Amino acid sequence: MSALDVRQLRYFLAVVDHGSVHRAAEHLFVAQPSVTQSIRRLEAGLGTRLFLRQGRGLVLSPSGAALVAPAREVVRSLDVARETVAAVDGLRGGRLRLAAMPSQVVSPLTGLIAAYARAHPLVQVSVVAAARPDDVREALRRGVAEIGVVASSGAHEAHADLRHVPVETQSFVLVARDDVPLPPGDGPLAVEELSGLRLVAGQPGTGMRRVADAIVAATDCRIAVEIEHREGLLPLVLEGVGAAVVADSWRPLADAVGLRVRRLAVEHTLDVGLVWQRHRLSPAAAAFVAVATDTGEDSGVPRD
Repeated sequence: MSALDVRQLRYFLAVVDHGSVHRAAEHLFVAQPSVTQSIRRLEAGLGTRLFLRQGRGLVLSPSGAALVAPAREVVRSLDVARETVAAVDGLRGGRLRLAAMPSQVVSPLTGLIAAYARAHPLVQVSVVAAARPDDVREALRRGVAEIGVVASSGAHEAHADLRHVPVETQSFVLVARDDVPLPPGDGPLAVEELSGLRLVAGQPGTGMRRVADAIVAATDCRIAVEIEHREGLLPLVLEGVGAAVVADSWRPLADAVGLRVRRLAVEHTLDVGLVWQRHRLSPAAAAFVAVATDTGEDSGVPRD
């Protein structure tokens, strides 16, 4: 396809992802008429309408909906081809795009990025935030990220369109101020030992929330605050609002601000892994998978 055709597909996908021509133009740093004209030329070339008016917004027509997946594949394949040629003599630049949930940014992503940066210092790493595992997977499907870091409580949920490599398993801990009444000692806390606690909890659909809900169901503890911004968990605990269930990866941060950390004796764990779509990875992404699996560039990790 010509460069013009590829640009048309990029503009089309920008409108799909951002919901309007105006927001797509802002994202692409181009004038709004350029996006409009590109979409019209694409529609003319295909002989069909790709968007329909709905109120003041646009919605995909059936033809437009059918084009989304092939368009993403064309754009992604061309990007990977360009990056593969550029990396013939080694990774001397380029960009690695990752998607991760907040807890996994703390660990293992921070350590993985540090190791990756030492091995490939000229590659720019970009991390986008995702609140839930489904948000990570959606970022991969939209092409916002090439590699995702996800955590699941219990067995990994397989997805036919994604590859998965396990990285680490995390346990759960309770963090609280010194003035919160907890059972004596420093050993693991059984759920039935907890009593009268006010809990600060994240949103439903996460491993940490499932453990908090299990505590509430089995004791007289209650959820005092539910917060989607997990970066607010420790500040709320510090302010005395309540205790919080977090992954063990939060322990260094909790220790640093002077909170008590007690491991919870629960069967739940967080299984953390990398996921990516079942297609050839760019050299930068393949190198990240190799670093994560700690086996080097010739690790045998599938690249297609």
